[in-house]
Amino acid sequence: MNLRRDVRHGLRIGRAEFVRSVRGYTSETRRIVGLLLLALVFGGNLLFSLPVVYVAGRRAQSVTEIPLFGLVATAVPVVLILLATFRTLERIGRVENESLVLTTVHPRAVVIGLIAAEVGRIGLWFGLPFAVVAATFTAGLGAPSLLVTAAAVVVPLACCTTVWGYAAGVAVLRGFERLPGVRRTLKVVGFVAMVGVVLVSQSFGRSLADGSLPVDTLAATLTFDPLADYLALAFVGTPLARPSSAAAVVTFAAIVALTPVGLVVATRQASALWFTDHATGGDRVSAASAKADGSAGGFSTPRPLSATKGGHVAWGLLVRGVRHPQKFTHLVMLVFFLGPLGTTIVQSSADGLGPILAASGAGLGTYLAGATFGLNPIGDDRPQFPILLLTATAPRALVRGRVLAGVILGVPVAAALPLATVALGTPPLSAVTFALVGVLMCLAAAAFAVGLGAAYPIYEEREFWGATTVVPSTLVLMAFMFVVGPGTVIGLVATWFGVTGHLAPTPLLAAGLGLYLLVTVGVSYGSYRYAVRRYRTYTFD
Repeated sequence: MNLRRDVRHGLRIGRAEFVRSVRGYTSETRRIVGLLLLALVFGGNLLFSLPVVYVAGRRAQSVTEIPLFGLVATAVPVVLILLATFRTLERIGRVENESLVLTTVHPRAVVIGLIAAEVGRIGLWFGLPFAVVAATFTAGLGAPSLLVTAAAVVVPLACCTTVWGYAAGVAVLRGFERLPGVRRTLKVVGFVAMVGVVLVSQSFGRSLADGSLPVDTLAATLTFDPLADYLALAFVGTPLARPSSAAAVVTFAAIVALTPVGLVVATRQASALWFTDHATGGDRVSAASAKADGSAGGFSTPRPLSATKGGHVAWGLLVRGVRHPQKFTHLVMLVFFLGPLGTTIVQSSADGLGPILAASGAGLGTYLAGATFGLNPIGDDRPQFPILLLTATAPRALVRGRVLAGVILGVPVAAALPLATVALGTPPLSAVTFALVGVLMCLAAAAFAVGLGAAYPIYEEREFWGATTVVPSTLVLMAFMFVVGPGTVIGLVATWFGVTGHLAPTPLLAAGLGLYLLVTVGVSYGSYRYAVRRYRTYTFD
């Protein structure tokens, strides 16, 4: 085994993987539009924060005057390790065409290549904004050398954390291979933990804004001084420099030494994962067939869904969703919107808790009705399209099945939660009204989603936690949320004012309500008809 040769091959693999990633970002117009929207949202926030960064650089006299420097210095490596671990679980735990690659080069070269490409992607997504902020702070400080010293400090840390994050991610994937039943449990635990983190972060932000949180005490408790001393080396040669401590030098030496050690551990973990025998596709199919044959009518459609072809399609989608829950990974985006709602519910008074929960239930059910099965109908059905389009089932039955499947998931939430709030003091009339409005919104959202998803189908599979699946485009998901979200809020607010008697029947109110219903019904029905037409006119390349 020649280390120099493996490094050379690994860097070539990393370059190829990174270039392929960049080409994938810009391969289609919809992805370019999505990137532009992403840059517009986050770039706008960054742009507005740059004057504050510049002023901070002008006024800073020492490292200790930088707000929360020690806490941020401690959090950076933790976040980088978690990010690398998650990315390994999601995408880079395995190499594509591994039968060819692993018989051509040593596994160490493959690991080096995957990690090098990941470091490049991290630098592309996070390094560029960091460079902009650092350049602005440097301009205010008047010390151009800060850019060089900051890079010399951050790059080794990024490499070390990425290597160990990759090793941790591969170790988790190996655990999944040995204990497949743990995977689903960990997904549930991970989702609940993510919700908890979002809720805590929202509460933290509010407490920080109103001054009720002891920031100085918290920062002193959570700061790891050796890491803070190490990152303070970035200010060597600037007016903010402070004497280098022994802890900073030891931390730097530990980072440099742990990187090759992590590479050895990652290589051994990846080799064990890649060269472990797994059941072949035929074995899995045979086992699944045997299990299906041994069950009594395991796929039989229950009544009343069995009365129509659309009902059969809906039942099939529901069964596939239960057997392959990775199809719903895009729903994680909802967590970031549940955070502010969760803190509002926790801080609400006893009198307002019931109505807020009733409206939240109707809104959540509306989101689930559209987002679960409707945002990528053509891409999800692509593997079966030659069969689907040659059957006697009309395209409208296929589309109706998707709408019905989403409604079956959304309506129980939209109706049950408002009705359950009667126990919290919500008037029965208000609860029933919210439930009915929620059911109607579920129908509208499900019909709108299939048209939106049919306009921008995604066919490429992606790996998520060791399983491959096709998920909707992020652009489609954001468009769905930006259209359905405000529409749902308007409907729920109007419902609330209506049931509480704050809306007097006037011609202006009737005109506004009629316009709202006309737009909602028209857009939803038009989207449904568009999805049916897309199915009828679909052609294979």
